[in-house]
Amino acid sequence: MHDQSHSALAKRADQSVDSSPSQRLRADVCSSSKLFFLMEAHDGLSAALAERAGFKGLWASGLSIACALGYRDANEASWSQVVDAVERIVDSTQLPVLVDGDGGFGNFNNARLLARKLRQRGAAGVALEDSCFPKTNSFVDRHPLADVDEFSGRLRAVKDTVAQDFVLVARIEALIGGHGMDEAILRAHAYADAGADAILIHSRRSAADEILAFARAWQNRLPVVIIPTKYYRTPVSAYRKAHISTVIWANHAMRAAIAAMRQVYHRILTEESTSSIEPSIATLDEVFELLRYDELASAEARYLRPS
Repeated sequence: MHDQSHSALAKRADQSVDSSPSQRLRADVCSSSKLFFLMEAHDGLSAALAERAGFKGLWASGLSIACALGYRDANEASWSQVVDAVERIVDSTQLPVLVDGDGGFGNFNNARLLARKLRQRGAAGVALEDSCFPKTNSFVDRHPLADVDEFSGRLRAVKDTVAQDFVLVARIEALIGGHGMDEAILRAHAYADAGADAILIHSRRSAADEILAFARAWQNRLPVVIIPTKYYRTPVSAYRKAHISTVIWANHAMRAAIAAMRQVYHRILTEESTSSIEPSIATLDEVFELLRYDELASAEARYLRPS
């Protein structure tokens, strides 16, 4: 019996044969003229929801993964814990996953080990930032930047270790650290020479002025990726006009989950009942549908009780 669930699985498998996740991510980030969006995911559930919403790529956020594990975004979670979390994300979706690799968890050797393991678990690419180990979240404190030559060595090591279609994004923290535009441009050129496929330029300002100034000065030598967490009021049209390649919505699923869970916990505790919250939370049927319990049922019919 050829059921709909089996057909859907076959269709998804056929689509994945056409191109690898890395090839699809490379096409969207490095080759497309259209503005591309990456949505944060920190576990299998958030990844599945992002895919269901219609996003075409995922950002495995270091901050969000750390939060989900109960850690601070200060390299408290180990590289192996991050890799395990990425595997859950990859397994839950057909979307390409760009991983927030912090600074690579050490020197060139740690960075290439991280990239190799991420590649093995199915990630499509990694973003490495020019920070020193252990890093601190960009919005918590200003941290020292890595030496340009040393960080360039990390990038070269990654490019020499993983397949060429694996996307390597070099994240520049110069503006975050208050080092100015000249330093950011200098580093962008060095990282391009070291083999980066795209440049992620970051800012803590509430307006996108310095990001757009960087884009003008950089003149698209490599695609530019941005994370508008702080300058969220800037319209997306400004990024299209500046020929930005990719926008990352970097931590919003995790923050939404915190707000929603906090409210639900408070109401259950104070009301000593769940009756008032039931209309505003997902039904169990929605949970079962999202996680494709129907596929399990059809597989049981096929393999446990074959006709």
